[in-house]
Amino acid sequence: MVIKEFILEGLACASCACLIEDEISKIDQVNLASLNFATKTLKVQIKDINSVYIVTRQIKDIIKNLEPDVLVFEKQPENKKHIYKNDSFKKNINVLVGAFIFVIAILFNFPSKVKIFLYTVSYIFIGSDVIVKAVKNLFRKKFFDENFLMSIATVGAFAIHEYPEAVSVMLFYKIGEFFQNLAVNKSRKSIQSLIDIAPNFANLKTSDGSKKVSPYEVNVSDVIIVKPGEKIPLDGIVIDGNSFVDTSVLTGESTPKSVNINDNVLSGYINKNGLLTIKVTKEFKDSTVSRILDLVENASSKKSPTEKFITKFSKYYTPIVVLLAISIAFIPPIFVDIGNFDKWIYRALVFLVVSCPCALVISIPLGFFGGIGAASANGILIKGSNYLEALTDIDIAVFDKTGTLTEGVFEVCDVKIDDCFDKDFVLDYVAVAESYSNHPIATSILKYYGKKTDTSLIDNFEEIPGYGIKASIQGNKILIGNEKLMKENNICFESTTKIGTVVYIAINDIYAGYIIISDKLKEDSKKTIDNLKLLGIKNIMLTGDNENIAKYICDTLELDKFYANLLPHEKVEKLEQLYSKNLNKKILFVGDGINDAPVIARADVGICMGALGSDSAIEASDIVIMTNSLYKLVEAIKISKFTKKIVIQNITLSLLVKGLVIILGSFGIATMWEAVFADVGVALISILNAIRILKFKSS
Repeated sequence: MVIKEFILEGLACASCACLIEDEISKIDQVNLASLNFATKTLKVQIKDINSVYIVTRQIKDIIKNLEPDVLVFEKQPENKKHIYKNDSFKKNINVLVGAFIFVIAILFNFPSKVKIFLYTVSYIFIGSDVIVKAVKNLFRKKFFDENFLMSIATVGAFAIHEYPEAVSVMLFYKIGEFFQNLAVNKSRKSIQSLIDIAPNFANLKTSDGSKKVSPYEVNVSDVIIVKPGEKIPLDGIVIDGNSFVDTSVLTGESTPKSVNINDNVLSGYINKNGLLTIKVTKEFKDSTVSRILDLVENASSKKSPTEKFITKFSKYYTPIVVLLAISIAFIPPIFVDIGNFDKWIYRALVFLVVSCPCALVISIPLGFFGGIGAASANGILIKGSNYLEALTDIDIAVFDKTGTLTEGVFEVCDVKIDDCFDKDFVLDYVAVAESYSNHPIATSILKYYGKKTDTSLIDNFEEIPGYGIKASIQGNKILIGNEKLMKENNICFESTTKIGTVVYIAINDIYAGYIIISDKLKEDSKKTIDNLKLLGIKNIMLTGDNENIAKYICDTLELDKFYANLLPHEKVEKLEQLYSKNLNKKILFVGDGINDAPVIARADVGICMGALGSDSAIEASDIVIMTNSLYKLVEAIKISKFTKKIVIQNITLSLLVKGLVIILGSFGIATMWEAVFADVGVALISILNAIRILKFKSS
């Protein structure tokens, strides 16, 4: 399978964008086509690499047929910007000239024929491009696009001698279209500014000094220099210098972070004050900033249920309204109000003007994409509008403990070794065994031990997920882990009820003591749980830790329930039980992405905490919180609810106004002026309303 991306410069029609996406999806060799109206980016999955050229030609032909003025460029990996020239200035001059002639025709008392001539000339100046597009679309069998419907409506007004209204409606339509395009472009720029975090260049260190190059030209292990005020262009390790970096574009956090030699830094950070020399660890296409941009820009391919409904609704709405218009134009004057064709044709023309669902087709995708952009600006990556909308319906939040509700930074707080063993001897063996593990508990034990370990003493080593470590050191069998590990190996041990993570030790199948490790709660854990309760969400914790520490955390945070002593696969089983007990309830799971991939994948919405720079965590989850702040979960839910609120407002406004105008028009109360407002006016209001999402601030 091959993925191709195209930029559609000049794409201004949202309903046409839906049609383009639909037609390209029908190509035999295309698996999936997704057109993001906000970024004008078309992403196509092609089944066979040998079909790429043919499919590309078919795609360009479809776009040329549906939108002749749109220019199609294959998206360049370097994000090169194409210069698009259009004739909008010329069109605006034509509209101004036409408006001037129209005003003269109204103000001065010319003879009737002169007035008709002036109205006709002004109409041609104002609406010639609409008419030309309508005629072209007629040959392409596009009967329900806005140009064709507006042309029929205004030409029909001319036919029944409503000259001033025909011109004024076209003028109002063009003015509305102008402001509508301004609003769409403003929305696009606002969204782009939120996700425009890609660096433009890198200072590559060479034998002759440094030279400015594209980030794509830098390879792994190359050395780059980042000056104060510049973006860090690629992921890497600081090999010289120290500074503070602004991480807000990735994390949404305003506090600068200190970096020194041997610290990891990520592309997208902004160097604040010091000169940094960085050894590159990832190519730009694999860098954090590149992955984030890819996730956000392609989020539109996973459409929300509301977007799918609107797309399907718009396919049926326009034909139905047009059929009603035809019925109104001919049935009453033939069977009821016999011979009064002008009156009923006028009412039918009102129907035609409101028959385009532009307000819905433009504002709904812009709203969801704006929500994804707003979340991204707050350090929350949402992989699709389907997940954004799913957040609004969450009933139960399930949390992992370590690294999610707690800091995940362990410290040894107590050590008790059995009297029959020498403490230093036991700790030496424990430290040697733990030196092979990357688990945070192992790290804390080694930090407490504080000496260098000799790993050559290890004869055999096995780390058992959910249990602990089994090792052989100089012929001695060592077991280090939880109660389950002791019971599994039939070790008679002394259980403790002290608060903390208890690591039991056995040497040669004899209990040797325990180490207690503490992990403190995050500062914002209680605030997060309290806010989730206010949102009506039930909170449950799943942990592999012991009953005592789990109960302590549950009581402190006032969780609704907890389950302790769980192995990774048992967490999935427990989640399945929650689903069976809570039918039709939506469940999200929040974990740190280390051992939680199966349960993250099973939940309705899987959220990964603190995954900045973690490729596997980003891949596994539906939503990625780029920091360790748990309260970002509340922000994500509030953004989703605000987005849904705006979307519902736009749907309601559009359908109510259009429905009202249709009803009033059928009784001859609403004129074509009201009909144009119901079309472009409501679309403009809906777009401006959708832009509010980008300015969302969590309380």
